[in-house]
Amino acid sequence: MQNILTTQGLRKVYRDVVALEGLSLTVESGQVFGLLGPNGSGKTTSLGILLGVLRSNAGDFSWFEKGNSDDLRKNIGSLLETPNFYPYLNAIDNLKVVGKIKEVHNLDATIEETLKKVGLYERRKSKFKTFSLGMKQRLALAAALLADPDVLVLDEPTNGLDPQGIAEMRTLINEIAQDGKTIILASHLLDEIEKMCSHVAILKNGKLLKVGTLGEIMIHDRILLVASEEKDQLMGAIAALSEIIFIKEEQGELMIAVEEQLTPSDVNRMFADKGIYLSSLREYKKNLESTFLEIVQ
Repeated sequence: MQNILTTQGLRKVYRDVVALEGLSLTVESGQVFGLLGPNGSGKTTSLGILLGVLRSNAGDFSWFEKGNSDDLRKNIGSLLETPNFYPYLNAIDNLKVVGKIKEVHNLDATIEETLKKVGLYERRKSKFKTFSLGMKQRLALAAALLADPDVLVLDEPTNGLDPQGIAEMRTLINEIAQDGKTIILASHLLDEIEKMCSHVAILKNGKLLKVGTLGEIMIHDRILLVASEEKDQLMGAIAALSEIIFIKEEQGELMIAVEEQLTPSDVNRMFADKGIYLSSLREYKKNLESTFLEIVQ
């Protein structure tokens, strides 16, 4: 399988702020690769460097195992910021502008096909200024797809959308991935990453904490929800027990992570040995959110 992207030790510093520190990862052909992290984690900085918008202070990267020349980016479609089109032009005419810049062949037929793919064909003659935010995002995705690139790079593609718009964008991205395209996307929405991505890299404060398949990222520890009438003492016991990691409070219960081999009975006994008697103890179905919170602790 071809390496679509490799990065080695990418570093970016803004004055005295380290925005990215030593990012090294590999994206292979056909993957839907998610960069996941809170605001300020280095996701957008990473994509900016990879697309030639920003210069790194150190490190290197390569597209398609051929280096990082501008010419290679012709095979990359991107959606980096809020969609920006001519407000008084319709969808077709806006894409014609993009298509001429990208030197797309058979432009009229390609625009028609692409608008159908993103679900905007019925609104093809509507002015951009009349579009909802979700429609604007889909037109931006159409622009990214217009030259039929092998790779799509998307920065927060569902940002600002309502639940219906998020679901529509997710479905569209999954359909594009099924066509065999490699997709690299950055998001802070854990639920969406979990539903779209095959591989995940977790960033915090510019550093890569974890990278792997979604399955590899999520198999590590057992997640439990515990409660006691003596909440302060329970928190103290969690802090004192090295085998337990506190994740967050969840509707009156405390979410904790323990090693996979520790059973709920083992955990109950550990608290009892500390003089804490639990009023509730139950397993929590592990998902990307609980995994993410566990890792960034």
